[in-house]
Amino acid sequence: MTGGALDGYRVLDMTQVLAGPYCTMTLADMGADVIKVEGPDRTSRRFGFAMTGDDGAAFLALNRNKRSFTVDLKDDEGRRALLDLVATADVFVENYRPGVTTRLGIDHQALRAVNPRLVYASISGFGQTGPYAQRPGYDIIAQGMSGIMSVTGASGGPPMKAGLPVADLAAGLIGANAILAALLARGRTGEGQYIDTSLFDAAMSMSVWESAQVWTTGEVPGPLGSAHRGAAPYQALRAADGYLIVAANKPHFWRNLCVVLGRPDLEDDPRFAANADRLRNLDQLVPELEAALAGRTVADWVETLLAANVPAGPILDYGQSLADPHTLARGMVQELDHPVEGRVRTLGIPAKLSGTPGSLRRPAPLQGEHTVELLTELGYDRARIDGLLARGGVRAMEEKQ
Repeated sequence: MTGGALDGYRVLDMTQVLAGPYCTMTLADMGADVIKVEGPDRTSRRFGFAMTGDDGAAFLALNRNKRSFTVDLKDDEGRRALLDLVATADVFVENYRPGVTTRLGIDHQALRAVNPRLVYASISGFGQTGPYAQRPGYDIIAQGMSGIMSVTGASGGPPMKAGLPVADLAAGLIGANAILAALLARGRTGEGQYIDTSLFDAAMSMSVWESAQVWTTGEVPGPLGSAHRGAAPYQALRAADGYLIVAANKPHFWRNLCVVLGRPDLEDDPRFAANADRLRNLDQLVPELEAALAGRTVADWVETLLAANVPAGPILDYGQSLADPHTLARGMVQELDHPVEGRVRTLGIPAKLSGTPGSLRRPAPLQGEHTVELLTELGYDRARIDGLLARGGVRAMEEKQ
């Protein structure tokens, strides 16, 4: 096999910021022809850390492998050009607040009339239905309302969000997964369908253990720091120069840990004999373990524990993680040539397919970089393209040169 798994599929990406672009980038990395449909405004391109040019680092990070088509939907001919593009597409993804696409004339019903095979995906803050559908949706709000923030951080501390925008990222991944499922279904039925997912739904869907605890025991879980709800010791522990992760979540790992720490007595201590005992007495167990770890460094302990068949690892910051030899060996740091920024680093592709691997084919596009190219592919002649450019129905990078 050659080429990406999604070669031949065309995705129209009308999304901004994180959840939507992450969804479509996932599809682009696997070979789909993802066309970023943009309005004339540059606001979403400036999101994130500043770069040399007009686009922020966040935009560059989330929009690789895509082509840019810039259109003014307030212009009738511009909207017509977009509908012509829709007729060639397999997937359309948007992340506006519910109702906006109807006002723009690009909702599911409108586009389905143009292309019945279209898979149309909406990623919003709270979904298209329910009492909160019209509320503004942001990752931190989804984390707060889904319960994630109630179990994050140290016990007794203030509310704390997860360190990564997990609701945004999960919504993007769930959206991509649903799109692939809908494309498989289309292969059987010949019909596209509508997908409705949200940051709130995605955040809720990750609470598989916490919801089970509520429904099974009636107890509402709280924050545990780095500890685990069902296993101990399974958390960060302090050594001489910092913290390491120890995951002795099985009886033989616990036995090995006690031996390698020089504390075989802990295994037979009735407070710590079984996992349930260790969980119940975690506040007594942690000081015992950290006292044993205090005399040596994190690096020394990680090597020692792994050699003794105790799962362990260091806690790295992102500077360290991105430079780690395993990160590099797995191809998770790559480089692309950008026409403005030069050589830029980007994350690699996490899923390694043996027959149809993903690939990094192009950097994030300049605004309108591929407008003329795409119109030409649609069969527009040069005179028609020039007319659209002149009236502002579409915008192209070459306009600015």
